[in-house]
Amino acid sequence: MSSTRVPIGQKAAFGAGHLINNLIPGILGVFVVILKSADGFGMDTVLAGLIVGIPRLFDAITDPVMGYVSDNTSSRFGRRRPYIFIGAILSGAIFAILWQVHDTNPEMYNFWYLLIFSILLIFGNTIFSTPLIALGYEMTSDYKERTRLMSFANIIGQVAWMLVPFLYVLIPDGDLFASQPEGVRIVALIAGFVIIILGILPAIFCRGIDSSKMEGREEITPKALLKSMGKIFTGIKLVLKNKPFVKLCLATFLVFNGFQIVAEFGVFIINFYMFDGDWGASKWWVALFPAVTAAYTAFIAIPIINWMANKMGKRKAFIYATLISMFGYALKWWGFDPDNYYMIFLPIPLMAFGMGCLFTLMMSMTADVCDLDELENGMPRKEGTFGAIYWWMIKVGQGLALVFSGIILKLLGYDPTATTQTAEALTGMRITDIALPVLTAGLAIWVMWKYSLTEERAREIKDELVERRGEL
Repeated sequence: MSSTRVPIGQKAAFGAGHLINNLIPGILGVFVVILKSADGFGMDTVLAGLIVGIPRLFDAITDPVMGYVSDNTSSRFGRRRPYIFIGAILSGAIFAILWQVHDTNPEMYNFWYLLIFSILLIFGNTIFSTPLIALGYEMTSDYKERTRLMSFANIIGQVAWMLVPFLYVLIPDGDLFASQPEGVRIVALIAGFVIIILGILPAIFCRGIDSSKMEGREEITPKALLKSMGKIFTGIKLVLKNKPFVKLCLATFLVFNGFQIVAEFGVFIINFYMFDGDWGASKWWVALFPAVTAAYTAFIAIPIINWMANKMGKRKAFIYATLISMFGYALKWWGFDPDNYYMIFLPIPLMAFGMGCLFTLMMSMTADVCDLDELENGMPRKEGTFGAIYWWMIKVGQGLALVFSGIILKLLGYDPTATTQTAEALTGMRITDIALPVLTAGLAIWVMWKYSLTEERAREIKDELVERRGEL
């Protein structure tokens, strides 16, 4: 097993991978808003949601297969790093090509073009992200260092959410781009380059478990892979029998997707409710709200959550942080005030604890679950399979959230071709923007209430594994 302390350089490289994992969906979210806006592509909200929702269904196959391949790979560069390197290059190149579309094209042409290349992006991103997440699970065997590693990586990952919102300012700027669709095309090319450069850093600098003597691995060839499909699903069944892991997945699904369904509602509420549809006046506030939230999450909420986890345990830290976030969501009713724009920052100090605790704690707890699986089911360790299923839940949930977001917007009366929205539509958006994430966060707390893998039990498992392996 790797040493308990992870060097700062490896933490930074792993964090760069997390930044890319946030940058891709972050920019996609901005581009989808532009797809739906009258000043952008003016695409039907349901079609725009399907573009990001349908490709996530492919994750149901590609993520577990990639996890299995990664777990069973044997190379002098390790089990994970070759795939991270190749996946970063594919993800960046496909992302750049994906958004080379024009608003003058027929709507259905743009729909099919974006849908097909979004599916290809899923494949490239799976090759990158599934081994990356698995690598993080095996970079340290220490209970608390796992939380410190994930905290550090999550802080770096939040930089994406600090920067991406300012695309709402840059892309509509007539001095920079002739139109918003042109801005999308140029930003996509720049983003593709950044994805490649930052994405290969974990492959170069990070180190995981020494797998040279690991027993029980399968041969990885196309023919062997086809024959092993049954074993892949047997491995998935074993993973899904792990009750603590199932709870982690379900709680993550609830918190993350409760947030994701209404993520773009804030953009429309700020623009149409606070600024009466004036994008020129609202663009800085549309950018500042998520950017300040991300900065607060990175530099205040996550360090506090890390401290809470070390003092009271990961389960209690998750419950308390999620509860705090529920009060933050409720404050948005008073925070989005057309008469006092600065009230928009009122919910942030509390709301930030929700997403801040989610990936910091849940990924650390998933690493503990991998130890439990090795104890119960033996080698090979299945970090890739655990990571694949965990992130499949997130990515599929995100796709479904964007689909449902478009459907809900349409049901509430949002008109993508209009420069203003009705009072009824805006009231419905404001209520949904608060009620849905509060409800899903409350359900997540209920799921995690009796989570059983405590620090004491995790240390016992680690000691048993060390003795079984004959390690010092």
